[in-house]
Amino acid sequence: MDEEFQLIKKVQSYNPSCDKERLTKAIEFAKSAHSAQIRASGEPYFIHPLAVANILADLTLDDDSIITGLLHDTVEDTLVTQQMIEKEFGVNVAKLVIGVTKLNKIEYQPENVRQAENFRKLLLAMSEDIRILLVKICDRLHNMRTISHIKSKLKRVRIARETLEIYAPLTERIGVHKLKDELEDLSFQEINLEVRDSIIQRLEFLRAQGDSNIIERIVGDLRALLIEKKIDCNIYGRTKKPYSIWQKMKTKNISFEQLSDIMAFRVVVDRIDECYKILGSVHAVYPSIPGSFKDYISTPKENNYKSLHTTVIGPEKQKIEIQIRTKKMHQIAEYGIAAHWSYKQNSNNHGSSEKQYRWINELLHILENSSGPEEFIQNTRLEMYQDQVFCFSPKGDLIALPQGSTSVDFAYAVHSDIGNTCMGAKINGIIAPLRTILKNGDQVEVICSNNQSPSEMWDEFVVTGKAKSQIRKFIRSKKRVRYLEMGRNSLSKFFHDHNSLFNDQLITKILHVFSKDTLEDLFISVGEGLIPKEDIFKACYPDYKSKKEISKIRKFFSRKSKEKRKSNIYDNNDHKIRGLIPGLSVNFAGCCHPIPGDNIMGIVYVGKGITIHNNKCKNIKKIDNKENFIKLFWVDNIESSKFYTGRLQIVIENSFSAISILTKEIDSQNINITNFKILHKTESYFELIVDLDVNNSQDLMNLKAYLRSSKIIFSVTRV
Repeated sequence: MDEEFQLIKKVQSYNPSCDKERLTKAIEFAKSAHSAQIRASGEPYFIHPLAVANILADLTLDDDSIITGLLHDTVEDTLVTQQMIEKEFGVNVAKLVIGVTKLNKIEYQPENVRQAENFRKLLLAMSEDIRILLVKICDRLHNMRTISHIKSKLKRVRIARETLEIYAPLTERIGVHKLKDELEDLSFQEINLEVRDSIIQRLEFLRAQGDSNIIERIVGDLRALLIEKKIDCNIYGRTKKPYSIWQKMKTKNISFEQLSDIMAFRVVVDRIDECYKILGSVHAVYPSIPGSFKDYISTPKENNYKSLHTTVIGPEKQKIEIQIRTKKMHQIAEYGIAAHWSYKQNSNNHGSSEKQYRWINELLHILENSSGPEEFIQNTRLEMYQDQVFCFSPKGDLIALPQGSTSVDFAYAVHSDIGNTCMGAKINGIIAPLRTILKNGDQVEVICSNNQSPSEMWDEFVVTGKAKSQIRKFIRSKKRVRYLEMGRNSLSKFFHDHNSLFNDQLITKILHVFSKDTLEDLFISVGEGLIPKEDIFKACYPDYKSKKEISKIRKFFSRKSKEKRKSNIYDNNDHKIRGLIPGLSVNFAGCCHPIPGDNIMGIVYVGKGITIHNNKCKNIKKIDNKENFIKLFWVDNIESSKFYTGRLQIVIENSFSAISILTKEIDSQNINITNFKILHKTESYFELIVDLDVNNSQDLMNLKAYLRSSKIIFSVTRV
């Protein structure tokens, strides 16, 4: 009971008017609901919701949020219903709990679908009330703190990767950097413990080799400088987090030995004018690193983060990063939205303002325009992950975009209609190509035309999730219209050639035969070549017996021909391809090594059969005669035991036993090496080509991601 009392005492410390009886009631309610459950550690399950409530209290959140933390798993894991919570604690708490609750109905869906559906529900809920996201983040944080009790290493890595890819970026988006740093470090520890430990050991070695008091000495030198300028401030110094160091090493493609700015210092003052005064004083004494200065005070981040950042060659001739901010800015930088959250019960700031949470609206837009769960997750990661550049419209409106954004990304950020009709752009008054990468401070004027529409080529250079989802939606729509017209016309002609009536009423009657809901769906499948028009004719006129047709039917429905014609599938030892021509031999191109999961295309060669290429293969782009091309599709078969050749180009450190380590890394993923070739060698690195036995493209993607985390591997690309 002491721990429950400590929670109430903690809430009272920042909110003396909290409803103590209601909080006590929630504690008892949750304890009773979870009384029969235990955690993987063997402890009573109630420890988890109590810990989540304590993290929320550390963020000084309101009573409803604390109660939601206590009850967040009751609807999902116990016999408690939404109506029961609503009756005991009110409508608001019930909505918050349901917003956090996962989708139980998708438990048997593939992992990517399950993840996307849970994220979709969370996104929709937090767009109504951002506290749902705060509770979910605190829930995930406690689960990560106790993840070691999960026996399955595979499950731990999956949870950690999801945390790193979704929840840590979301936490940064709402500005709660204190929790974001812990989520990243806990995930990093689970996903790549060896790399994390090696970074920590290296930091300890540097401290042992050098001066263990160097941070304190630098703080002292900075304090002396600012006292001389008569500025009252607090100065803090620290070594950067292992994950932050690892990210910088990967981004800059450098080794730990080459990384010089591993220390960060923070100066906190009372007033904004003192921030700029300190910046001038520091730059007057210590050389600044060109391009390192960032003014987030005059141009805050979308999560309202404000601070001055600069990197200098500071005291002790050390390269250091200095952040300068006021106390209020520091509070927001640490706790984000929770820093200015009112815990008063009658506050009306629970909704998300359009300006502050514009990024949520962008994610909702992506949700509406994505074709499936994989595209949704991919595009939301694009939207959340990257650092920002700040550009301006001719009217002076500020648009925040990810690094690497182009004029097309800018156009879609302004409005979807602007992006869809974008035909050109002026950057700082000068006409520039649409693929031009924008820089901080650029003024962008988008030139539109009602006759313009998105180009398929735009998808190759845009980087924002919103732009990609909108472009792909248009392309899908355009293809759908084309296939619809092709399917209807080809069916009409086929029926006419057979002297038979063709109309919508007739076709509607046989929709169920092909598991289609609408005429459009059926016509599009015919246009794509997925359903043969002969099959539709046969379904409409099963007794059609013209002399010409009798000959066709006898030939067509012979046993061997019937099996091939029914689905038009080429069977290759349990992996199948749809769209091939029966009777022609099939070969896989050695130039691009197509594997299941790739977008593929076939080329018909007289006397040689069909050669299958990856759509991105450079060789097919060189072929002028497109008449020999046929559209092909893999038929998904995840459980297949068939192996295909996947080829990777790997740049690896030239060190003792590096190649041996590489082969062991690949072997640890249960993937067989079939060919190994050294392309280039220098004193620093090897460049290799490695052929591997894989079932599908996902196997290759997983291996690439795993190898990229190795400290001896500089880059991994598919060729």
